[in-house]
Amino acid sequence: MKDGKLRRNTKDSAKNTSSLRTFPLVEPIEKILKRKKQENQIQRKLCGKNYSTEYLDYVNVDEFGQLIKPGYISKTFKKVLAKNNLRHIRYHDLRHSCATLLYDDGRDLKEIQVWLGHSTITTTANIYTHFDYSRKTNSANSMLEAFNNLR
Repeated sequence: MKDGKLRRNTKDSAKNTSSLRTFPLVEPIEKILKRKKQENQIQRKLCGKNYSTEYLDYVNVDEFGQLIKPGYISKTFKKVLAKNNLRHIRYHDLRHSCATLLYDDGRDLKEIQVWLGHSTITTTANIYTHFDYSRKTNSANSMLEAFNNLR
C-alpha cells in the first residue's frame, strides 16, 4: 500500500536496488517453472480471448493470465499449514527461517544479506538471523577452551 493505492512489485519495481537480484536456477525449480509455463499456455488456449496477454512473460499468473493478487500466497500458505497440521506462522516468517538456516549452515552474514536483498547487513544480523541455544553452547565451549589454554 502506497499513497492509498495497492501496488504489486513487478520486474520493473522494487523496494530498493538491493531488492533487484538474481538467483541461480537449480534444476528442481527450473522443472517447476517450466511445468507452470506449460500449464499457462494450456490455460491460455482454454480461455481464449478471456486470457490476459499483458503478462505473457510472467510465469506466476492466475488462470486468466493476471498477476497473482498480493494476499493469494499468504492465504494459500495458511491453507497448506492447516492441511499438514503445522503450527501457524506468517509467510514472511520463512525469510527469517531462511536466514537462520543459512547462518547455521556456516554462511556469512554478507552472503545472507545479498540473498535476502537487504540494503544493510544490520537488518540481516539484527532482525532476520536467530541464534539457537547450541550456538551459545559452542561459544561457551570455545571460551572454556581458550581459558584452559592459558594455564
